[in-house]
Amino acid sequence: MNLDVAGKKVLIRVDFNVPLNSDFEVTDDTRIQGALPTIKKVLEDGAAVILMSHLGRPQKKKKEDGSIDVEKFSLKHIVPYLSKVLDRDVKFASDTVGPEAKSLSAALKPGEVLLLENTRFSPLEAKGDEEFARTLSTLADQYINDAFGTAHRAHASTTTVANFFEPSNKSFGFLMESEIKNADKVLKNPPRPLAAIVGGAKVSDKILLLEKLLDFVDILMVGGGMAYTFAKATGGEIGNSLVEEDKLDLALKLIEKAKENGVKLLLPEDSVVADSFSNDAASNVSDTDQIESGWMGLDIGPKAVKSFSEAIASAKCILWNGPMGVFEMSNFANGTKSIATAVAEATKNGAFSLIGGGDSVAAVKQMGLADEVSFVSTGGGAMLEYLEGKELPGIKAIQG
Repeated sequence: MNLDVAGKKVLIRVDFNVPLNSDFEVTDDTRIQGALPTIKKVLEDGAAVILMSHLGRPQKKKKEDGSIDVEKFSLKHIVPYLSKVLDRDVKFASDTVGPEAKSLSAALKPGEVLLLENTRFSPLEAKGDEEFARTLSTLADQYINDAFGTAHRAHASTTTVANFFEPSNKSFGFLMESEIKNADKVLKNPPRPLAAIVGGAKVSDKILLLEKLLDFVDILMVGGGMAYTFAKATGGEIGNSLVEEDKLDLALKLIEKAKENGVKLLLPEDSVVADSFSNDAASNVSDTDQIESGWMGLDIGPKAVKSFSEAIASAKCILWNGPMGVFEMSNFANGTKSIATAVAEATKNGAFSLIGGGDSVAAVKQMGLADEVSFVSTGGGAMLEYLEGKELPGIKAIQG
């Protein structure tokens, strides 16, 4: 972040898309905490700060009469918490580019903070509308994008607005810089061996990631629901486990690509199986390719935990994206917990570890291991697309 902000008004795109409880209190402040270093630095350097963010998907979750649920999706609920962590009263504009936003921005003095209303209240935000973005740009002298979680969206506040600032007046914030730098450690000249652990329900969600990883990793471990598509593709009996019938050929191609590229592909040798999709279901351990009819795999089994953990211990660089099972259910969380522990242990022994967004982040946090890995990404979809090799609009808008 190399802007001279003294005496300026700085428009910062943050990612305050945080979960709120029924009393509209913040229940997970990770994303707010991630934005604080940039906000505090800009304030320390003598600027006034105008914050903008989205919260949820108000346009897609309208009331029955077609109107937006302003109360549910308003960023005003973040103000008390934000005032507390910034140790100053945060002002709030009940619009984004309307009269109140303009007047409050115009009156803002150095050291003061203004939060604009949810950018997604306007349908123009998701369209990347030029005029909406231009009006946003008139509120400030400089623009900082520190919202990595939305960097894959070509929205007005994340991408288009940057076009209205000269290169010398726009920059990434510390969080964006950190996300890019840590992802690049895995993508560009990583220490080896490089191991990737990919989980989640469906192969279809991770096709591009798996194909990309097979081009440059040394070891690839596949867990979660998607493992059963691989198991069935190779002739295994998977009972009632989750499977994508239309992806069986693709699974075989990925197995073949791993062989061709000399990548060690580890699929779970055994699974914790259940007779229904419930935490209270009867459960057992079965070889992954010999699951009986009426039973479904809901977690990786003890043999898989052992082989995956050994592979992780051998790595010098580790990427983890996606859980190993239905970790939200305590009886099927052991695989995911074991992998989290193995990644933390390898990190302690000198490996670089990147937790690539999504449910794997929830898993390491749930276990209190977030501080024992090298980097935890704040952007699920954005990190996934960056690792897939896609150019993210929010990054390109700053880098040019």
